[in-house]
Amino acid sequence: MKKLFVAIATLCLAAAVASAQDFNAAVDAFNAGAQAMETNKTEALAKFRSALEMAQACTEEDTAEFISKCKTAITGALLSIAKEQINEASYDEALATLAEAKTVAAEYEEAEAAAEVATLVPNVYMRKGSTQMSNKDFAGAAATFKELVALNPEDGKANLLLGQALMQGGNTDAAIEALTKANELGEANAAKLLSTAYLREGQSLLKAGKNLEAVAALEKSNSFVESANAYKLIASAYTKAGKSKDAINAYKKYLEVSPNAKDAADIMFTIAATAQKAGDKATATEYYKKLAGSKYAAQAEAQLKALK
Repeated sequence: MKKLFVAIATLCLAAAVASAQDFNAAVDAFNAGAQAMETNKTEALAKFRSALEMAQACTEEDTAEFISKCKTAITGALLSIAKEQINEASYDEALATLAEAKTVAAEYEEAEAAAEVATLVPNVYMRKGSTQMSNKDFAGAAATFKELVALNPEDGKANLLLGQALMQGGNTDAAIEALTKANELGEANAAKLLSTAYLREGQSLLKAGKNLEAVAALEKSNSFVESANAYKLIASAYTKAGKSKDAINAYKKYLEVSPNAKDAADIMFTIAATAQKAGDKATATEYYKKLAGSKYAAQAEAQLKALK
């Protein structure tokens, strides 16, 4: 029996010595990782992970603090690697690293690291999308900004950027949806972009011969930002639809918004001729008189005589 106790004691001593050696090796790995952070963060990360694995295998009672230190170092190294990737414009790699950092931070209960990841990820999407916009990769930018919106659907700026990318890519309907959301969230530039988007939609509908639908889109454009161009297109749509009175009113609004337009004389002559054809002598007379001294002076004078 005595020999058995001696044997057990010897084994326990050997295990303790082995554990102490493992712990020392873990400390050495950690220190090597700390030094590598200055030159090779990927290597440093591997060292920290090795240190953690060895420490977790130890039976030492005082390893808990060291294990916690390893976990903090691992999340810190991942964040540092991601920041380098962001600075190098390696955005996809940075997003992958941040995804790993998020998982590790949750597993290790590193709340501070998790919060930093949550801040960095939108920043990466913002930078990536902006770079794609600069490179005229509008489809790519739209996909990136969709990811940004998915992170926070109530982010007005994200919705605005998505709308811009979609509009540049020719996806007007989807752009309007995103810009409407941005406008609801108080983004100052959204109204102007919505006006432009609806103007483009109106132009497309007009080309397709959908005149009254074009009018609806163009009036929507003016509801956000009034523009002379929209009124001119509305007048054209009404003319094609055979609605002379509405066309005249739209042309009048065009002149109100842009009284010094280069084609002001052309528009006034169109109003007068349209009104004359529709039997509105008063309006025809009014606008032919306005053309005195213009390139249409002789024609206007002749028509005034005819109206009398």
